[in-house]
Amino acid sequence: MEEVYQKPFQTLMFLIRDWSYPYEHRYGLEGGRKFLEKRLQVKQNQHEELQNVRKHIHSCFSNLGCFLLPHPGLKVATNPSFDGRLIDIDEDFKKELQNLVPLLLAPGKLVEKEIGGSKVTCRDLVEYFKAYIKIYQGEELPHPKSMLQATAEANNLAAVAVSKDTYSKSMEQICGGDKPYIAPSDLERKHQDLKESSIKQFRSVKKMGGEEFCHRYQDQLEVEIEEIYANFVKHNDGKNIFYAARTPATLFAVMFAMYIISGLTGFIGLNSIASLCNLIMGVALLSLCTWAYVKYSGEFREIGTIIDQVAETLWEQVLKPLSDNLMEDNIKQTMRNSIKAGLTEQVSQHARLKTD
Repeated sequence: MEEVYQKPFQTLMFLIRDWSYPYEHRYGLEGGRKFLEKRLQVKQNQHEELQNVRKHIHSCFSNLGCFLLPHPGLKVATNPSFDGRLIDIDEDFKKELQNLVPLLLAPGKLVEKEIGGSKVTCRDLVEYFKAYIKIYQGEELPHPKSMLQATAEANNLAAVAVSKDTYSKSMEQICGGDKPYIAPSDLERKHQDLKESSIKQFRSVKKMGGEEFCHRYQDQLEVEIEEIYANFVKHNDGKNIFYAARTPATLFAVMFAMYIISGLTGFIGLNSIASLCNLIMGVALLSLCTWAYVKYSGEFREIGTIIDQVAETLWEQVLKPLSDNLMEDNIKQTMRNSIKAGLTEQVSQHARLKTD
């Protein structure tokens, strides 16, 4: 799994407004650079937490900068009717502002955003926003380590989203939309191939957080892919006319069986059993009519789902095992008859040869 070891962020610019000590550090970028170097020095007599903050800042950003901006003037600060007119703003502020804006917005400065050495797409940006919103919800500002953790989480989530989207689009080409029904075994094989391909894609993306941290998100990807696959299986089964007819066929089989059993038990005098069979037959007939109405009208879908589930259970637990046993018995009987017929034919031929 490819992991990122370089600094995760590109540039951090500290903007200090109302700088009142130009005799110590001049206004602008150069004075800010010297001021920042002095402030971010790690000294032995500093508290451990202060040392860690400075180290984390250096380890998180490829470029650090600082810009010292003067006070905009007393007219701006004290005049309640100030409306933004440039004439009311101090000349030093306007001059330094003209230097600051190109540093931030010049075409050469508007580079593609990268995190962990990978270009940030719009999809990735959504995941980063979600992660940062979580850590900024508290009342206190997050520590740089928390920011790095959130970035690693968003980085892995973005890789999960891309790999999952690749899997979904590929499966759509196989069995989605108006694609014809595909055999379950073929669908399972395609699913396994695409799942392995998606996991390989996830592992090939540069990620942050370490092997163990990234492995958690690979597990999450596998779980989500299985959920998507389950939906595709249902969608594919819906295209199978025999699968769609399973519920009415099951209910009809129940009615037919109850009708036969009711007739036989009534004939031999077991009226209570015959009445029970008639009751079950009536319930099955009512369920079949209700199911047909739900499918036709689209109303009371919850009831239709319950009928489908009951019919599915009857099919899987009762009818399918019975049919499998009957088929197995028939095959065995056919094999026995074939063997007997073959042996009889051989004995007859042998007897004719002796007679001749």
